[in-house]
Amino acid sequence: MSSEHDLNPDAALRRRLLGALGAAGLGALAPWQGALAQAGKWPERPINYVVPFPPGGLTDVAARQVGKALGDAEHWNVVVENRPGGNANIGATHVANAAPDGYTWLAITLSHAANATLFAGKAGYDLTRDLTPLAGLASSPIMVVVNAKSDIKNMADLARAARAKSLSAGSSGNGTPPHLTLALYQKLTGLPLMHIPYKGGAPSLTDLIGGHLDVVFSNYPESLPHVKNGALRALAITTRERSPDLPDVPTVQQAGLPDLIVENFTGVLAPAGTPAARVQRIGDAIVRQVSQPAMQQALRQLGFVPQPRGPAEFGAYLKSEVARWAKIIHEANIQVA
Repeated sequence: MSSEHDLNPDAALRRRLLGALGAAGLGALAPWQGALAQAGKWPERPINYVVPFPPGGLTDVAARQVGKALGDAEHWNVVVENRPGGNANIGATHVANAAPDGYTWLAITLSHAANATLFAGKAGYDLTRDLTPLAGLASSPIMVVVNAKSDIKNMADLARAARAKSLSAGSSGNGTPPHLTLALYQKLTGLPLMHIPYKGGAPSLTDLIGGHLDVVFSNYPESLPHVKNGALRALAITTRERSPDLPDVPTVQQAGLPDLIVENFTGVLAPAGTPAARVQRIGDAIVRQVSQPAMQQALRQLGFVPQPRGPAEFGAYLKSEVARWAKIIHEANIQVA
């Protein structure tokens, strides 16, 4: 027979919390503890989904898709709030310091996995200590692109050209996934490309189209329209399989660089200490929505590969990415300005 704990994990959570507080002799509850101690349906107020990037970017758009789906299906009021700046550390620090009640979420990307090393001790938070995984959503690859008029036709041509003369390589900025991919490429090949960081992917592609750069390591969704309209030529994509949108573009593995596979993932975290039952409930709800065919189609149209992962699976993946990029950053001596 099912117990009350089985049927209502939030009720069991409240009992454990009140029991612990009573045993400790505490006369007053913190605001988030009081909210958990009250009976009623969760969530009882809006959920703050913090995106540490400006509005309109890929992470922001994906977060809004998820928030809308949860509103429609779960009747949760998910409010997306943009807190950009500090290499995505400002928004992350805000969430890390929030109450661990499930009402504050953080959208993260590969940038945060790299920031754990790039800004170690200086970010204002510790990724693995101060935050806990809720769910993984999707990933998007990096694409290596050149001007359509360039003599560089493939990755072998790029290597030959880089050995013959100094080439300028643009990215969306220091410490961003395109920059990390470029640095990894340099480490794997030993080629001394001159990195030109930009404040975003769009201006780097504008300069590439204008003939002011030799090559750009780009977020796939940003360069895809320019490849499709013939302004840019794609040399390779950092996925394990070719893109259905660009079936003629080889993967980095097919181009002879199997260790250059890079996934610029996006997922959701909450403050550490958020009760396990609530973490699982939120994670399950997000995975359900990301697994829906309509959501998967919407993500693919944005240039994402859907990758719904629950708290445990996404936590293990995030841990492996932090370790992988820590090794790459140290070996390639990647630094941020």
